[in-house]
Amino acid sequence: MRTIDVSALLDGARFNAFHARVLFWCALIIIFDGYDLVIYGVVLPALMQTWNLTALQAGLLGSCALVGMMFGALFFGPLSDRIGRRKTIMTCVVLFSGFTVVNGFARTPEEFAICRFIAGLGIGGVMPNVVALMNEYAPKKIRSTLVAVMFSGYSVGGMLSAGLGMVLIPHWGWQAVFFVAVVPLLVLPLLVRQLPESINFLVRQGKVGMASELLEKAAPEYRPGAGDQLALAKGQAGKAAIGQLFHDGRSLSTLMLWVAFFCCLLMVYALSSWLPKLMNAAGYGLNSSLAFLLVLNFGAIFGAIGGGWLGDRIGLGRVLFAFFTLGALSLSLLALKSPLPVLYLLIGVAGACTIGTQILANACAVQFYPAHIRSTGLGWAMGIGRIGAIIGPLLGGALHAAQLPIQASFLAFALPGLIGAAAILVFLWHRPGNGALVSDAIDKPLESVSG
Repeated sequence: MRTIDVSALLDGARFNAFHARVLFWCALIIIFDGYDLVIYGVVLPALMQTWNLTALQAGLLGSCALVGMMFGALFFGPLSDRIGRRKTIMTCVVLFSGFTVVNGFARTPEEFAICRFIAGLGIGGVMPNVVALMNEYAPKKIRSTLVAVMFSGYSVGGMLSAGLGMVLIPHWGWQAVFFVAVVPLLVLPLLVRQLPESINFLVRQGKVGMASELLEKAAPEYRPGAGDQLALAKGQAGKAAIGQLFHDGRSLSTLMLWVAFFCCLLMVYALSSWLPKLMNAAGYGLNSSLAFLLVLNFGAIFGAIGGGWLGDRIGLGRVLFAFFTLGALSLSLLALKSPLPVLYLLIGVAGACTIGTQILANACAVQFYPAHIRSTGLGWAMGIGRIGAIIGPLLGGALHAAQLPIQASFLAFALPGLIGAAAILVFLWHRPGNGALVSDAIDKPLESVSG
């Protein structure tokens, strides 16, 4: 009889076809997720014209999906730690894709708001689960990079949304971009067959045979034997509970992560919702305004992948602090009148350091918590962060309604970046109850404090 250390095998595995398959399907889900989320910023100018919405009404309408995302993250994150990631992910895909398609048939702002709220439940619920699943299977040496590559699918989805909006809206109206969301439903049968369940979940449920089969695929050097006992790392075998986010000296770290998520998501959704409208009001045409949204998400891909690569080498905490600071600086510089090439560059940097920062923050949070509360930890961080996401479109609407110069909006969007940088500094310097400096662990890959 052998006792197999599951976490050690997964951490030390070499990247193989199994990891590539998990990465592909998780990234594909995030691409669809990003498409469905960014779509509101794409159709906002057309919606305001069609339904004669005021800026405040438009901001409120934009927040409906974000309210749904908050509840989705808070509900589906902990739920998956109890029923498994696969079932939760499939449920969320049906929710966000199905109701985004239905959104295209909305005849009134009220119907639109209801569909966006329900779609938001799925969007918010799927994110912490695919991040946790990818983090679990990714080899330790490239974990931050793989999670960042996977989550950069959000920006690819945002670019698709903006690009298709530029093509479809002038010819077929704003409804057309919502109908594209039927694609995830068409590939759902493949997703059901290809996406693996969490090994940690299977071991906790006593399904050792299924867990052994997946472990052999993830780490081919392992050969299942009769009577093998699969052991999880210390602190990973308990039942998920929200209170455990504050155990073992994690209280201040958890609170600082929540502050960082709040600030980052406020910046992300204020920009994603209002950037096309702000640039349209500044005199740029609709297609030019959507091009700025395209650049924002294009920059986020470089920020996420580059930041993940740096995070595996110098630590995610240092990268997050630098990105928050640079994001605040780039948004502040957007308040100045600049030539068009400089404007594109600043927006690209803003995308890298806001959307990219959020992607890295997801990786940081999911690596900070033990496996049995990983989705719970990330789900609650994203759920609390959604409060900032809800405020973002409302803040943009209020600033636009006040008829302030667009420079005031960019300065207001930059302020949370400074607060987020301060929160990450506290997170880095905090000493957990186990006596190990969190900063020491984050200066290296953060998994070393995951227990």
